[in-house]
Parts: sequence; C-alpha cells; structure tokens
Amino acid sequence: DNQLTPAEKLGGWKLLFNGKNRSGWMNNTHKPVKAKVENGTLNPHGTGGYLLVYDKPYGDFELKCDVKMDQPDCNSGIFLRVGNLKDPVQTGIEVQIETLTKPDLHGFAAFYDLKAPMKDATHGPGKWDTIDIRCEGPKITVAVNGEQVNSINCDEWTVPGKRLDGSPDKFSKAVRDFPRKGYIGLQDHGDIVWYKNIKLRELNVSQEKKK
Repeated sequence: DNQLTPAEKLGGWKLLFNGKNRSGWMNNTHKPVKAKVENGTLNPHGTGGYLLVYDKPYGDFELKCDVKMDQPDCNSGIFLRVGNLKDPVQTGIEVQIETLTKPDLHGFAAFYDLKAPMKDATHGPGKWDTIDIRCEGPKITVAVNGEQVNSINCDEWTVPGKRLDGSPDKFSKAVRDFPRKGYIGLQDHGDIVWYKNIKLRELNVSQEKKK
C-alpha cells in the first residue's frame, strides 16, 4: 500500500499520500489540518474544512485511489479541478463517494447532481473499492474496480442550472464553464471514510493525441 510499482514510476505516476503523514495536503479553508492518518489510510473526517485538498492544482490527469466506508449511510466525495477553494461546490466537479450504491445522481461514482453512473460496481460497505478518474480536456471518465461506469463531456453542458435532459441541477453556471485546472479534494461530509493508494499521473494531451 501507498507505494509506486516500478511500472507506475516509469509511467509517470506520482504518489499523493505516503501512508505516514499529511504531507502535501491542506484544508480548503487554510485552517490547520486535522485529518487523521490511520493504519496507512487518510481519513478527512474532522479535518477542519469542507475539503482536504492536495496543495498543487492539476489540469489533465488520471487519478486513482482506494476508498472504504464502514457506516450504513456514509457520504464523501472526490472533487476535481476546484478553481476557488472558498467555493468548491460551484467551481469543481464532484465524483460522489457514498454507501448509497443505487446508480442515481447522488450514488457512488455519480457526477454529483449531474449524471448518474450506469451501474453499481462497488464491493459494498466495509470493503475496499478502487476508483480511477481520468480528466482530459472536457472529458471526464470514472471507473470502479476496473469497470467504467460514468463519463461526461463538459462541453455539452451549456446551460446554467440545467442538465442535458432539461431538469434542474444545483449549479449557478454551465458545467462547460467550470475550470479545467484546479485542486483535487477529498470531502469531509461528516462521515468516516478511508482513502489510500492515492496516485496521479499528469497527461500530456498533445502527446496523447499523437498516439
């Protein structure tokens, strides 16, 4: 756990959590970080802010980690490309982490309040799930335990406060206009959630397109 394999090192992966301390992580409120490091895991509950964020912004990247929840009704989230740490909800996209596994707008691997996953691919409460998120330009994909379950093309979302089917969402601006570079954050929504093996690989979009 919390180490890079030789192949990952060659592939350009970076370890965001070393399994020992909170190095590299801060609160979106800039208050002292109180997130717990427990048995090689990072638990953002009680950290002192809405988000525990990595201290460097990223644009195009692949992010993967393992997550476990132990409560019957547990809520967290992985925020992507947060542009304003004072207002993460309206300037970042959340991939929902939730023991509610029903594939709806607020279930595990949903783009929160935007798009439901195609299915529930989790192992269930109390078990580790691996989530893999790829952000490349306007396109974001989510895989759970090796199975792609959700995707969104932000450029298609052109109307503020409305989903593609015309139903209302909670966002004050069009998803198309959300930042394409920003902070990665783990949400403290009042529940205990454990994260480990948090790894990131930056994408060179121009090089990827040549392949």
